[in-house]
Amino acid sequence: MAETEQSSGSSPEDDTPPAPASLSFMVPKKEINMVPDMGKWKRSQAYADYIGFILTLNEGVKAKKLSCEFKLSETVQKLLSVLETLDRWIDETPPVDQPSRFGNKAYRSWYAKLEQEAESLVSGVIPPDRAAAAPEIAVYLKESVGNSTRIDYGTGHEAAFAAFLCCLCKIGALRVDDQLAIVFKVFDRYLEVMRKLQKTYRMEPAGSQGVWGLDDFQFLPFIWGSSQLIDHPTLEPRHFVDEKMVNENHQDYMFLECIKFINEMKTGPFAEHSNQLWNISAVPTWSKVNQGLIRMYKAECLEKFPVIQHFKFGSLLSIQPVKP
Repeated sequence: MAETEQSSGSSPEDDTPPAPASLSFMVPKKEINMVPDMGKWKRSQAYADYIGFILTLNEGVKAKKLSCEFKLSETVQKLLSVLETLDRWIDETPPVDQPSRFGNKAYRSWYAKLEQEAESLVSGVIPPDRAAAAPEIAVYLKESVGNSTRIDYGTGHEAAFAAFLCCLCKIGALRVDDQLAIVFKVFDRYLEVMRKLQKTYRMEPAGSQGVWGLDDFQFLPFIWGSSQLIDHPTLEPRHFVDEKMVNENHQDYMFLECIKFINEMKTGPFAEHSNQLWNISAVPTWSKVNQGLIRMYKAECLEKFPVIQHFKFGSLLSIQPVKP
């Protein structure tokens, strides 16, 4: 699939009417149980919708700053309120004393609150005539914050949050003109909450490749963040390894926000603790960085069984093959 193509999937750019109110929703479940099942995923409507959503937003944020002007719809404001609630719960659930340095068990108490409240949180975001979709969409919200058994977080959880937002687009709660707010407000706030979770409860990276992975926890903000920097008059890929440049510009660019967080969390030479990113800093242009990251995301996340085996499929993100 070419990086610039628009998939046949769903996106906030679709002008088609949202799912009819009479659509029968279903609680999503696992469908990818063995490696051979991966073919079903790549041919599925869910894959087309998901990658279409990611690529549409990638195009929408191109050459735009986080501080640019855009409207905040009622749905976006409600989503920000949900994320504020998750953030507040962290403050209300401090880490416990335990012998193990990583994976603080207080996370499980925090997660139990979300498990209990997720459906009602989602019901407060979606239009009343789509109320029946709440149990289905709530599953993706619960899946997006990490795993309570292992107390870990990784790109599969991040993908669940993107799937959550994609579902809100499919039922018409989020619309075309919410594109910038989806990335710059909602997703950016989600990242802040996830970073706070990761730091507070010392969460393990899920399926981390260590220094050979792009990042311990995230991937999408690097894709969308590199798109933001395309054709920037002064900032080039080589500049993101310069801490001074990062500190001066991180408030405008998601990519640099990610680098700032890495710099805060890791010690030692950048080339050693973040080798993949160090290599990317040698790429001449942001558009090449962006294309390469999309290819890498498909190969390292969307086409990896250990990541996709946890993805859940319902009526909105369906395992059924794409209709010809």
